[in-house]
Amino acid sequence: MSDDNAIWPPIVPISAGLHGRCPRCGEGRLFSGFLTVGRRCANCGLDYSYADAGDGPAVFVILIIGFIVVGLALWMEVTLNPPLWLHFLLWIPLTLVLCLGALRLIKGVLLTLQYRNKAAEGRLDLGE
Repeated sequence: MSDDNAIWPPIVPISAGLHGRCPRCGEGRLFSGFLTVGRRCANCGLDYSYADAGDGPAVFVILIIGFIVVGLALWMEVTLNPPLWLHFLLWIPLTLVLCLGALRLIKGVLLTLQYRNKAAEGRLDLGE
């Protein structure tokens, strides 16, 4: 990621990420599809080639949504003792909906935080 010398007002990265907005100007779209990061901001022209969240969003989604769904399923099993088909009917669709919704939000936040903190791939300083 190259140094950004343009003068832009400070943007709250969490808010911009949750809304799927550009981390520099806060107005352009960050995503071109559901989870596909765009090529550049239509408003300020920021190149999104730096954006690589890797597996980070998926890990956070698995941990957070898994904790919620397993906790609710366990509570329901202990208090109501429903049949197994009812667990499948409730928890599988709920898990899919929550995971898909949270994945876009968390990916947006991680990408905007990556821009704000100038996080880049590690490089060795060879002293040349």
